[in-house]
Amino acid sequence: MDAAVMAGQAPGKVDYRTEPAQYRHWKLSFDGPIATLSMDVAEDGGLRPGYKLKLNSYDLGVDIELHDALNRIRFEHPEVRTVVITSLKERIFCSGANIFMLGLSSHAWKVNFCKFTNETRNGIEDSSRHSGLKFLAAINGACAGGGYELALACDDIVLIDDKSSAVSLPEVPLLGVLPGTGGLTRLTDKRRVRHDLADVFCTTSEGVRGQRAVEWRLVDCAPKPSQFAQVVRERAQRLAEGSDRPADAKGVELVPIARTEEPDGLRYRYVEVRIDRASRSAVFTVAAPDAEQPADVDGILAAGANWWPMAMARELDDAILHMRTNELDIGTWILKTRGDAAKVLVCDEALQRHAGHWFVREVGGLLRRTLARLDVSSRSLFALAESGSCFAGTLAELAFAADRTYMLALPDAPEQAPALTLSECNFGAYPMVNGQSRLARRFYEEPEPLAAVRSQIGKPLDAQAALGLGLITAAPDDIDWDDEIRLAIEERAAMSPDALTGLEANLRFAGKETMETRIFGRLSAWQNWIFNRPNAVGEKGALKVYGKGEKAAFDLNRV
Repeated sequence: MDAAVMAGQAPGKVDYRTEPAQYRHWKLSFDGPIATLSMDVAEDGGLRPGYKLKLNSYDLGVDIELHDALNRIRFEHPEVRTVVITSLKERIFCSGANIFMLGLSSHAWKVNFCKFTNETRNGIEDSSRHSGLKFLAAINGACAGGGYELALACDDIVLIDDKSSAVSLPEVPLLGVLPGTGGLTRLTDKRRVRHDLADVFCTTSEGVRGQRAVEWRLVDCAPKPSQFAQVVRERAQRLAEGSDRPADAKGVELVPIARTEEPDGLRYRYVEVRIDRASRSAVFTVAAPDAEQPADVDGILAAGANWWPMAMARELDDAILHMRTNELDIGTWILKTRGDAAKVLVCDEALQRHAGHWFVREVGGLLRRTLARLDVSSRSLFALAESGSCFAGTLAELAFAADRTYMLALPDAPEQAPALTLSECNFGAYPMVNGQSRLARRFYEEPEPLAAVRSQIGKPLDAQAALGLGLITAAPDDIDWDDEIRLAIEERAAMSPDALTGLEANLRFAGKETMETRIFGRLSAWQNWIFNRPNAVGEKGALKVYGKGEKAAFDLNRV
């Protein structure tokens, strides 16, 4: 049965909300500081009909469970310091993305599937970098394509040397596409595999085994079968010893995200999405806290998943994923806020003051990853600061993430004018995937404008002050506001979505590059293009004929 139907939604819609009792593909177990996340994909558990998930191959539904499981470990099990990712299938670790699923999928589905998978892998690395949660891939069987890319996201890779298990990236020779979840980039940027060896590796389908895989830097260790379990345990313990996650802390339960779905919108406690299908736009309104927020750790822990920064981030993340997957025609997202800025700033101050506490740190990580998901979404982002807005601190990041920000100027009614208020959180707490804060990106890290805006922390800035500091794009008055906003949205809707995706990605990530920006850039440009080409998806394309006993017919012109 379709997962959306199982979730009580209209058929065809994807729901990213799940919990361990609903898992069909992963099993979680815990042993002190070590968690084991075991892949055991149900063949008949595909998210859509028409394919079998054989050999631990995966589709979006498998990755939705993985994303949820990682968050369970982060928040509900603070004692965990190392996560071992392995397989329960004999002689199979993971054969990667299900090829028949890809062959049946639309172009948009393939690209968005790759993007979410990338974000989940990036989230593994984000937790390793910022939260002291380390990952070890215990490869106990054949490991191909996306399976090896999952391993590449880990800190340590142990491959069983049983004379048959191998790692491989066979997409180019077998499917006519690229390793779509960062495989090529992680080989070079992270594993530092020599480029000629990487060329051989990525153009042969049989993969590399044992000690050669170690010598080529494809894995870190290749023990014999009799030693495999012991080596995995020892290396996992060693990783755990370098972590500062607490051994005796009580976890915070991830209560279900409450969402009301309507024909033209979504409603949560702190987030609302209203869709205007005529203009192909949606308004995301994020609310400030509606009650006093705790400022000390005891109060924050008592609030748990209902603490505003965490509750709001989970709702916004779910809304982004829902809209990105299920509303492809809605090309412009209009970001609004409402509420009391003072309550947001109380939360920001707590996030900063208690940043060393494991739970507060994890909430900061959730906010960081959610905002980064917004940055890499292929939608036009406009922020509108109107009367009653609350672009303060953490919520001001929405304005800085936008492609344009409009702020209503009301010089004759200052008591009704919106304000933009900065906090310390705007200066590095939520870096984009290129490692920059959104303000540093905005000003190309030039010290003078950054110093000017930093001097205004805590001060409510009206439209003219924000415009003078370069924090917004335009400040129309109440006479021109409606027409200017309407024209901006109409003009955007008239442009090519493909050209806008390319434009926005280039402008949002100008300057600094990281492994993550290269992964997303290559997905948006190279893989996006390859997925459209007949060599991959034509009637005789490699993706279409895979498994049918036919040979792919390639257009041999180099483009």
